[in-house]
Amino acid sequence: MGLPPTLTLEQRRAALLKAANARKERALFKEDIKQGKRNWRDAFSDPRESIQKMRVKELLESVPGFGQVRAVAVLERANISFSRRIQGLGKNQRESLFRLLGAK
Repeated sequence: MGLPPTLTLEQRRAALLKAANARKERALFKEDIKQGKRNWRDAFSDPRESIQKMRVKELLESVPGFGQVRAVAVLERANISFSRRIQGLGKNQRESLFRLLGAK
């Protein structure tokens, strides 16, 4: 593996700003799920890169009534890695997750 690219100060600032904005978008999205303003399934149709790069475990933990233990149990039953991101789910994994969680 090579070294990461050397960034100019301006490129570094832009990357840091982009990362901060992505974290903010994900936090707002998860808060909407917790408050019932949005369904967890919306993450799969959301076109924003920040949402697509969210970990599935993180998404499940934002569902009311779910904590870390329950999220991990669902991921294990659906055969999904704890580090898997929304955009990285295959068709079968996605269907398995939807089937396990039903209309939640």
